[in-house]
This record gives sequence, C-alpha cells and structure tokens, in this order.
Amino acid sequence: MPAGRFMNRRVALFFIAVLCSQTLAGCTGGAFDSVVEPRAIMSAFPTSIQEGEMVTFDARQSDAIEGVITEYAWDFGDGTEAISIGGFISHQFNEYGIYNVRLTVTNDQGGTDSSTVMINVNGAPRLNLTVPTDVRSGDIVMIDASDTSDPEGGDLIFSWDLNHLEDSDNDGDSRNDVDSMSDIVYIPTNSSGTILGSLSVEDVEGASVSEQFTIDVQSRMYKVVWVENTLEWEFDAYLAEGETWDTNMTPGDGARIIAYDAILELDQEPLLPPDNFTLSVNVVNDGHTRSAQTSPGNFTQNESTKAELNASDLNSAGADDTYEADSAEQLIQGLLNQAGDRFGQGEWIWTVVARDADPDSLIPGVPDPDTGNDWVLTIVITVLTPVLTEIAYE
Repeated sequence: MPAGRFMNRRVALFFIAVLCSQTLAGCTGGAFDSVVEPRAIMSAFPTSIQEGEMVTFDARQSDAIEGVITEYAWDFGDGTEAISIGGFISHQFNEYGIYNVRLTVTNDQGGTDSSTVMINVNGAPRLNLTVPTDVRSGDIVMIDASDTSDPEGGDLIFSWDLNHLEDSDNDGDSRNDVDSMSDIVYIPTNSSGTILGSLSVEDVEGASVSEQFTIDVQSRMYKVVWVENTLEWEFDAYLAEGETWDTNMTPGDGARIIAYDAILELDQEPLLPPDNFTLSVNVVNDGHTRSAQTSPGNFTQNESTKAELNASDLNSAGADDTYEADSAEQLIQGLLNQAGDRFGQGEWIWTVVARDADPDSLIPGVPDPDTGNDWVLTIVITVLTPVLTEIAYE
C-alpha cells in the first residue's frame, strides 16, 4: 500500500474517533443534566359549598414520572397555604366567594407541576334584626328585618315563628311554626310578660341563618284619682189601682256606688184619703231589696204624698294612688271589683206599684172617682269614678 494513502486513512480514522467521542460525551452529558417533571392531578369534593363548610382535595393520582413525589404544596386562594407529604387534605372556607385552589407537586429530582380547581362558596344571608326594647302592654310591636341582605344579591325567604310558647301548626314542635313570611312583622300585645320567637332567612342556594328574639313587655303605670259624681234619673207616669211599673239600670258601670236616694211623689188630690203606692228597689247581684210605702204629707202645707228610699256608705271611698296594670280597662275592673267594694256592680230594678187609689165610690153603680194617680220618681245615685292618667316609668 502506498505510504500517502495509509497516512490519509489514519487521519480519517482519527477524526472519526474524535467526532464519536465528542458526540457520545455530549449525549451522555445531556441525559444526566435534564430534569424530569412530575404530573399534578387534583380533584375536589364538593366544588360548590356554603360558608363555613369543608372541601376535600385529593391529589393521590399525581405522577412523579421518575422517582417519587416529595411535596404537595396547597394554595387555597383565601390567603391560606399548606404543605403536605401526602396527596390528601381538607380545608374550610369561611367567607363567600369564588376561590382558585392551586396544587404544586415536587418530585425528588426537583421537578414541579401545578393543577388548579375552582371552588364556589355561597354566602349565607346577612341577618339584620331590629327589635324594640321599650314595650308596654297594649303596644303593637314592630320587628324589622328589612335590612337583611344576600351577599350574592339573590332573593331571600323569611320564616317567622312569633311565639315559641305556642304551637300554631299543631305539629308538636312550638319552635318551627311559620307565622309570617314578610320582612317586617307586627305583634299585638295584650298583657305584660315575655315574648320569645325566632326568624330564619334562607337564600336561593339553600344557605340559611337564624336568630332568636326576646321582647319584654312591661305593664303600664297609671295615676288614679277618684272623682265623685251624681247620676240622676226622673220618671213620670200614671198608674191605675193594681198596676205596676218598673225600670232597669246599671249605675255601677265604670264607677263605685257610694249612696242612693229615691223619692216617689204622687200628684196631690183634694179628695182624702190619699192613694197608697209602694216604691221598691232590687240590686240583683247583691241581694239588696228595699221597699217603702207612700205616706201623706201635711195637707195644709200642700205637701205631696210620697215614698223615699235611701242608703249610704255602700262602698268605701277610693284612695288616690299609683298602680301598675296591663291596660286602663284592666285596672278599672280591678279597682271596681275589689273585695268588699263591689256593691251595685250589676243590675238595679226599680218598681212602683199602685196598691190603692182612694177614695172609692160610696154609691153603688157610681164610677170610682179616683181610679189611679200621676206620679214622679226621682233617683239620685252618688258614685266615685276612677280617673286614670298614664305616667312614664322613671
């Protein structure tokens, strides 16, 4: 073989060897310097929740590709972060909103990958309840929840149970009634005491909030002054012999009976003897009955024939004072029906009877010259009336 050709062959082999050496070195160096990244896989349940509820995140399907996953880094989107070596974690979302939760996984080669999931947190209604603090018996109480709002601006459903002591739907539970569905309710009060109730508000996503309310209903305070009055009636009629007249009255309505005085007067007649009439009174509830017959007055002094009934100190005089009561009506009834001072609170019956109309005819067949008489009955009853003035509590 010629020498020149041999040298060229050696040179070619040398360059081939150098080239292969550099190529292998580059290939080998590139394989050891590169980082294999993991694959992050995350699921969440549930993805739609109410405020304050928990979400469970599962990243156990994540793949390290090569090696192992050494770290799970969680960013929950609400300012809270966490690191775990396992791919399973739970988190509570306390505020409404939409949160983008990010998971970042790292393998033992330093490779990382991320995955995200969206969590929708529904906000519960913001209940704003206004309950009055100064309530007196007889007031109509207004409870206002009209400023209650939904964070997302949705519609709200109001359910009021206005009395926890009353089972209005008869289901055996006195605390779940729906007495009203308005945002403002009105509760009448008839007596002092405590009203305990509640309001529940629910949004269209099913989030609800409840609040109890208590209303202390106080009695009213009155200053009582007893005022004396006289009640007067006058009746007149004609009665023939043997006839009866009567009338009913209730002078004790709203007052305390103190005394009465009744006078029956017959028309004066020139013929003697005078007529004989009877005046009677019957206070039904008290079993009080009195009667009086007419007696002639002094004829020369032109005094009429009359009968009179009277009585005094029938009840004690009222004491001016200050009292508490649920209403003026209740207080008046209590004052007028105190033990020992209830005389005359029912029906009174007054009766006039024409027993004899004299003189009768002395001649047979001649008409009786005096068949009856005209009369006037005057009744005066003295009463004490309680006058009430409501006063404020100090």
